[in-house]
Amino acid sequence: MLPSSLRSLVSLASALVCALTAAAAQAQAPAAPAAPPSWQQGRNAEQEKSTLHPFAIEVTGKSATELPVDKLKLPEGFKVEVWAEGLPGARSMALGSKGTVFVGTRQLKDVYAVVDRGGKREVKTILKGLESPNGVVFSRGTLYVAERHRITRYDGIENRLDNPPEAKIVVDGLDPQSQPGHFWKFLALGPDGKLYYNVGAPGNIVMPAYFQAAISRVDPRTGVIENYALGVRNSVGFDWHPQTKQLWFTNHGRDWLGDESPNDTLHVATRKGLHFGYPFCHQGDTLDPEFGKHRSCSEFAPPALKLGAHIAPIGMRFYTGKMFPAEYQNNIFIAMRGSWNRTIKQGYNVTRVSFDADGKPKMEPFLTGFLMDEKADPPMWGRPNDVMVMRDGSLLVSDDQNGIIYRVSYGTK
Repeated sequence: MLPSSLRSLVSLASALVCALTAAAAQAQAPAAPAAPPSWQQGRNAEQEKSTLHPFAIEVTGKSATELPVDKLKLPEGFKVEVWAEGLPGARSMALGSKGTVFVGTRQLKDVYAVVDRGGKREVKTILKGLESPNGVVFSRGTLYVAERHRITRYDGIENRLDNPPEAKIVVDGLDPQSQPGHFWKFLALGPDGKLYYNVGAPGNIVMPAYFQAAISRVDPRTGVIENYALGVRNSVGFDWHPQTKQLWFTNHGRDWLGDESPNDTLHVATRKGLHFGYPFCHQGDTLDPEFGKHRSCSEFAPPALKLGAHIAPIGMRFYTGKMFPAEYQNNIFIAMRGSWNRTIKQGYNVTRVSFDADGKPKMEPFLTGFLMDEKADPPMWGRPNDVMVMRDGSLLVSDDQNGIIYRVSYGTK
C-alpha cells in the first residue's frame, strides 16, 4: 500500500489531469450560437433564409424639403401640411394646457416640446438621456413620461421648458428583466384618473410573464398597479369612447405565420380582466401552432375589427373636434406604421374607422401616400406613428421615420 502522502500526490495529479482534459475539451467545443433577435423568434426552417427585416428610422430626422409631401392624399375638402420638423424619432404626442405639444421618442432618449412663437413653431428638446420615453401624457400642469422601466412626472413643466423640473417617480420597476421584445410604452389618462400603459410581449411568440402582453393602469397618487387587459401582444395606442367610456386599443399580431396571417386588430375592453388571446389565439380565430395546442379561441375576447396582416397599428384617437364634417364625430383615426414581415408591404397610412347604426366598425384609408413601392426595401418614405386632435379640430400626425409632424385640416381653417 502506498504511503498516505504519496496517495495524496497521486490524487492531486489525477484531479489536475481531469481538469486539464475538461478545459481542453471545452476549448475545442464550438461556442453556443448567439440567441436570435426577438423579431426572428417563431421562424420555421424555411423562413430562416428570409430577407424580411424591420426598417430603421432616420435617427437625425429629415428636412421636409427632402420629402415628397405633395404625394400625400386625403378625401376631398381636407388638406395636409408640415406642421413641425426637426423632431428625430417623433412618436407619441400630448397637448399642454397652453398649447405646447409634447412629443416622446422610442429609438432615441429625448422628449420634445413644440411651442408657437407668433405663428412660427419652435422645437425644444426638454428632456434628454431617458430610456425609450415613448409615452407622454399631460394633465393639470403635469407631464407624465413612460420610459421602458418607469413612469415619471414633471410638475409645472409648461412654465419651465428651458429649465425643466426634476423627475418625480410615479412607479418604477416596470422592466425587471430588461426584456428584449416590446418594452416601449404608450401612455394615456383614463376617465378614472388613472394612467394606462402597455407592456408588450418579450418577443415575437413567447409565453409572457403576468405583467407582460397586457395593458395595466397605475394610480398616480398611490402607485398601485392593476392589470386591466390581458393577452395583448403589443398595443401602442388606446383611447376611450367619448360616450361609452370603454377602452379601445390597437394590437399587433405575431410575425412569421405568412403574408396574410394573422391580422393586426382593433379591440374594445368592455370591462376589466378580459383576455384577448396572446399567445394562444391570434385575430380571434387562429390558434397558434405551438401555444394554441389544446386551446380554443372561444376562450378569449375577439377583436372588434381585423385591420390587415402586419400593418402595425400604432397611435389611435377618437375624433372629438368640430372642424371635420359631422360624420367624423366619434370616429377613430389609427396611425398605421406599416408592414415589414410581409412580401408585399401594406399600411403606411392613417386609417379612419367609422361605425354603422348598429355600432359595427368599418375602416377606410384617410391619409395615404407614404408607401412608394410595395415591393421595395424600404417601400416607404414616411411612417405615421401617432395622431392627436388639436383644440381647433385639426389632426396632428407624427412621423418617426423622418422626425416630422403633419397637420390635417378641413375647409378654409
